Amino acid sequence: MTERISSAEDFRSYFDVSRETMERLEVYAALLEKWNPKINLVSRSTLENMWLRHFADSAQIWYMISENPQHWLDIGSGAGFPGLVIAAIAAEKAPEMAITLVESDQRKSVFMRTVAREMGVKATVLTERIENLPPQNADVLSARALSSLTNLLEFAEKHRISAGTCLFPKGANVDSELTEAALSWHISPEKLPSMTDSNAVILRIGEFHRA
Repeated sequence: MTERISSAEDFRSYFDVSRETMERLEVYAALLEKWNPKINLVSRSTLENMWLRHFADSAQIWYMISENPQHWLDIGSGAGFPGLVIAAIAAEKAPEMAITLVESDQRKSVFMRTVAREMGVKATVLTERIENLPPQNADVLSARALSSLTNLLEFAEKHRISAGTCLFPKGANVDSELTEAALSWHISPEKLPSMTDSNAVILRIGEFHRA
């Protein structure tokens, strides 16, 4: 599976997105390469394989929702993964969806606003710590490589509507994170396999509450 996506052409073929969506994502990729040496958005070693490591890894999350949400909140967005990739896909498939990205680093926020503008997509970038924001009432909440599951559920309790969905990519330590989180939360997560890493999963979490 992973060998199938090593370029923009591979990405478009696999995800079957429009030419316009690919043009947006190629703008994103070019800006990522241009800005990365200045503000270290992603690990330099991942740029050679960014269509798999960052773009496909983010895009797969879109296909894990059952219906188009009204408000997608991506927290700890960093370089914009997955939130800006979601925004690019949503411009084609769910143009009415609101997308909010939260990032406390000012420079990364400026980068994300630049990418959103140059791609021509709707996305609100908030430069703030997630714990300081008022409730965002999102019906999808995502976070990639931000914090432990225990902490992510704390954020989700405040910012996601009760009937919403959480999507959290996790690596090889997912079982230990689930064990730790079970001390504080009652959750029934689905472990969906990641198409980009055989040791990774995406946790899809619906209803949850404190233990």
